Amino acid sequence: MTNDTNTETLYRCGTLAIVGQPNVGKSTLLNRLIGQKISITSRKPQTTRHRVTGVLTRDHHQFVFVDTPGFQTRHGGALNRALNRQVTQALAEVDVILFVIEAGRYTAADRAILKLLPPDRPTLLLINKIDQIKDKAQLLPFITQLQTDHPFAEIVPLSAQNGQGTEALLKTVASYLPEQPFFFDEDDITDRSERFLAAELLREKLFRNLGDELPYGMTVEIERFEQEGQLRRIFAAIIVDKAQHKSIVIGRSGEKLKLMSTDARHDMEKLFGGKVYLETWVKVKSGWADDERALKSLGYD
Repeated sequence: MTNDTNTETLYRCGTLAIVGQPNVGKSTLLNRLIGQKISITSRKPQTTRHRVTGVLTRDHHQFVFVDTPGFQTRHGGALNRALNRQVTQALAEVDVILFVIEAGRYTAADRAILKLLPPDRPTLLLINKIDQIKDKAQLLPFITQLQTDHPFAEIVPLSAQNGQGTEALLKTVASYLPEQPFFFDEDDITDRSERFLAAELLREKLFRNLGDELPYGMTVEIERFEQEGQLRRIFAAIIVDKAQHKSIVIGRSGEKLKLMSTDARHDMEKLFGGKVYLETWVKVKSGWADDERALKSLGYD
């Protein structure tokens, strides 16, 4: 006679902060891991201005990734202080830290960020953009140098752009997740609302289509978000800092604004799985990026 023993399924779930300098590929990595575009990307620094949580559930593991703004080490100002607060708050709350750098590039700014990482959390070093390194043998002395600078729990070379090494990352990270029930439903991919995601997708188009300086004086505010069945009606104000910026955003005969709005609408329809009616306009709100009250009202808390 055999005795049946009840074995409980072991679930692991934890939060992982993705941190690093601006423009090292943190948002691209999050989107690759989740398999959906929930964090906007561009080649310009400061594209990510909010904490964005991405959820990936696989079998008995749930990874809750927190994409943070790139840590601002050069410039002050109320906006940059708000961005840095988001990073430090995320570091204090997560179970694991994923520190991202570019392959072959390790700077004083990276070292400054490392000094801010809490020593009581396991930190994994992610060496991104290895697809851009032709001679992979160059990575060995690079990794050796990094190991002497900080006691990383693991070092994972990868390419967020093409997915190389991301499966190895998930396998490595899984063992660091605490044993506890899932935080989210298995089908969830983010804790952010569609309203927030709509604003971010439009702001991405501004970063990608306008000049180098202009995007940093702009943000997006969704003034109305309505849903009728599968149709979403979204009314969005693009906030600029100076009156002369308004015509730049609108473009000749409104063509620039129309192009960016159309591109954003297509991304929204793909993400939301339904038709979107998007109406956009431009408003001038001088000094918003240096006004703590204005920043809070726009979601930069």
